[in-house]
Amino acid sequence: MYFAALLARTEDGWEASDTELDDVESLSDLTDLAREASDEDTVLVLIEQEDAWFGVVRVDGEEDPRIYISDAAAAARSSYGEILLTDELLGREPGDDDADLDSLDLDGTEDGEPDDVEEDEEDEASGEAVSHSPVGDREILVDLGVSEKELLALVEGDALNTIAEALGAAEVLETVR
Repeated sequence: MYFAALLARTEDGWEASDTELDDVESLSDLTDLAREASDEDTVLVLIEQEDAWFGVVRVDGEEDPRIYISDAAAAARSSYGEILLTDELLGREPGDDDADLDSLDLDGTEDGEPDDVEEDEEDEASGEAVSHSPVGDREILVDLGVSEKELLALVEGDALNTIAEALGAAEVLETVR
């Protein structure tokens, strides 16, 4: 189960809105959605998949979005996580989707034929293994009161509430849960 919300910083404090991500197909779409909430102030897009991973996307005006994801491997198995996991975030060259010959799984099976390789082993063999570690901008919330150390210590399932509490936005986030 997913939860996504927008927190927009205004002169009067934080405003929260529940957001539907069904029409979001790319990071650009998500950034546009955040900018619609507030085109000048800081907007945080908070996304979590219950007990698996959470992500924070920060949009400050027209600047490029900043992204933090708690567990890259878990997010990679999620349609919303795939939107956030850019090549840059994963340290890959843009458009480098094709594995080089050394990392291809040349086990002799034809396309479409089942093989007995586990899914994780397939990912490793094709060079697409993603670590279960956090990725992204670990200082994304430092100026808002959440240090890098505190961000890394957050536990899935309670992370968004902890972040909102540190921002002074726990009550407004709770209204959209």
